Amino acid sequence: MQKKDSAKPPIKPAARQPAKPPAKPPAKRPAQQPASAKTPRERLLERYAHVADSITTLFFPFAEVVIHDLSDQTVAYLSNNLSKREIGDDAALEDVEETTRNKLLGPYEKVNWDGRRMRCVSTALFDDDGHAAGVMCINFNIAAFDDMQATLDLFLRGAGVIAQPEELFKDDWQERINTFLHGWLRERQVALNSLTREHRRELVEALHAEGAFKGKSSANYVAKVLGMGRATVYKHLRELKDEA
Repeated sequence: MQKKDSAKPPIKPAARQPAKPPAKPPAKRPAQQPASAKTPRERLLERYAHVADSITTLFFPFAEVVIHDLSDQTVAYLSNNLSKREIGDDAALEDVEETTRNKLLGPYEKVNWDGRRMRCVSTALFDDDGHAAGVMCINFNIAAFDDMQATLDLFLRGAGVIAQPEELFKDDWQERINTFLHGWLRERQVALNSLTREHRRELVEALHAEGAFKGKSSANYVAKVLGMGRATVYKHLRELKDEA
């Protein structure tokens, strides 16, 4: 009897391994923007914004630093905003060519929106070609030290306070609003944080009579200082216009 051959399963060919995709070349880093392609404001902030932050970090919470862009006469940078200004607000700088020759102005005093005294210094900022590109204003809240004036008198007096430079801030409508506002409050012996709705309406009317709303963004500034909605301020102004 012949032996039957045992059935063997057919040998399957080995499965082919999928080919590995070719290695991707390393991603190219985006080319650095050439200095010539940057706007004057970008170059100004690249050079000086960290200086502003350094000052306010050292003297926090008493110091504010504002960088004004001379290319369009607006606020370009705010570090530790104490004055309730906004980026893009009018810088209120005039005739800076003569001012930048001295490079430094101050110290001088201003009244902030809350009635507190601010000791201020303004310094010119220059570009690579030595042209004035901006003005940096350092505003220091000295009201916090009034109670310690006996021991800090030398520091507060400093090198002597000069008059606010007219050629630099002759159109500073915020300063005029602050001065008028707190004079109005003193006459009526009313605190800013206790104003009633009627007080706010009277203040808007009084400020309108003083021409306070001729400045750019002045209505927004008054709304923030008085704790009102912008729509309410514009409503009062429309009513005054209609009455006139």
